[in-house]
Amino acid sequence: MICSFQIGTEMSLKDNIIHESLKLFSLNGFINTGLSDILEAANTSKGGFYNYFASKEDLFYEVLAEAQRIWRDKVLRELRETKSPIERIKKLLENYRDHYLKDSRNFPGGCIFITFSVELDNQRPHLAKEVNKGFEGLKKMLGRYLDEGKALGELGEDVDTEAVTEILIAGMLGASVIMGVDKSNSSLDKLINSLIKYIDNLKP
Repeated sequence: MICSFQIGTEMSLKDNIIHESLKLFSLNGFINTGLSDILEAANTSKGGFYNYFASKEDLFYEVLAEAQRIWRDKVLRELRETKSPIERIKKLLENYRDHYLKDSRNFPGGCIFITFSVELDNQRPHLAKEVNKGFEGLKKMLGRYLDEGKALGELGEDVDTEAVTEILIAGMLGASVIMGVDKSNSSLDKLINSLIKYIDNLKP
């Protein structure tokens, strides 16, 4: 799936506000990004902003939806063509590393979901709840692939798929934090490669 603001040679003012806010929220978070920052980045006025968004919180939901579309487009690419459930997980991890976490164009500050989750947990819990739905969805998908792989004999019979799911989620979140802090491709590569090797070691 291609993001709406990437279609065509020009983007609408609404798409431009979403796109610029996506980058600002990735860098500074939702709370620390002021409306004036958004207006300046999008080269618009308050009137231009309020033509499309009732409030900054209204914008948050649009930005979150756009970030989720980008994530799906980049992380889930070619998974349907991969028949093996365990190979799907490995492909997902590679996509996550190469196409999502290294996407400095859309997310110059790193994973926007981590930024949102950390900053909003106490100050805007209703918004954090929306972000956390994505983490729960990822967890369920990984668990499903692991269970399918185990049923097909791709994993050892003694493998605890729930525990493996938790380890993979923790590793992916850790990779997001590392990339957000030091922007080190080599550290990111090592961590994701270690997760892939961990999965390979679970095979019978």
